[in-house]
Amino acid sequence: FIATRNHSAARFKIVMSGTYYFAIVSPNDTPTFEVEFNKEQGKFGDRPDSKKDEYSHLHQFIAHASLDMLDDVMWTTPSMHLKSIDKFNEWLVSAFITASGMRFVLLHDVKGNEEGIKNFFMEVHDLYIKASMNTFFDRMEPIKMPSFSRKVQYLGKKHLVS
Repeated sequence: FIATRNHSAARFKIVMSGTYYFAIVSPNDTPTFEVEFNKEQGKFGDRPDSKKDEYSHLHQFIAHASLDMLDDVMWTTPSMHLKSIDKFNEWLVSAFITASGMRFVLLHDVKGNEEGIKNFFMEVHDLYIKASMNTFFDRMEPIKMPSFSRKVQYLGKKHLVS
């Protein structure tokens, strides 16, 4: 963080790094797709192919821990986009529920980008529907389609880190 000093009192300004962790989680709590986006470094990519930073396990832990809160909140609203459902220190968790019960979880440390997050969820949902129309698609198995991964990365860059 960056600390600034005023004449009368000390004020602290926390600079967020612009990190996003996105996961698609099946109804039985199995992650089927994961990707990270980083605004500062301009890096993003699939977890298996990208360099894992020291917080990657923490991102997974926070996202998984928020699933209980997500299950509680989803029954209180008719909306598929649930906005910010949980918070862990500076991390916020936004979520989206599909009609089939798949849960899109986005862990982020940036406030005020609700419109971008909503647009990201809506476009990834459209992309997920198109991918699920493939006869070989199994919604309980990890999504390994390179075209799906590339398009999610593009959407993340478009709506979240730009």
